[in-house]
Amino acid sequence: MSAVVVTPEDPRAGDVVALLEAHLDLMRRISPPGHVHALDVDALAAPDVTFLTARADTGLLGVGALKQLDGRRAEIKSMHIASAVRGRGVARQMVETLIALAVERRADWIGLETGPQPEFEPARSLYRSFGFEI
Repeated sequence: MSAVVVTPEDPRAGDVVALLEAHLDLMRRISPPGHVHALDVDALAAPDVTFLTARADTGLLGVGALKQLDGRRAEIKSMHIASAVRGRGVARQMVETLIALAVERRADWIGLETGPQPEFEPARSLYRSFGFEI
């Protein structure tokens, strides 16, 4: 895989919308009703959200967002890596970029939510490796 570049992008871009729809479909399938906390395209385009994509010359690899909750708190939202490239460090690079963005904005608290279902274990493991308490 060529170099991965994580940058801000419009969540309404065509290939991004398709990956976000796949993410929301997955979250709806594996999360209990009323417990899907992933943001839709409109919410990801809100002014208090910075939406990022991970791309390589092969195309879109993943997405993630940082929602500014207030002046000192931020939350990682809607992380999703294309299944074909999972386990190749794309998620780690996305989380590193999101944390760096929060630090740059002087957040003193960064949070996230992830489910207790077995399907979320890789995400929980990744987040724990950054010091998040799950």
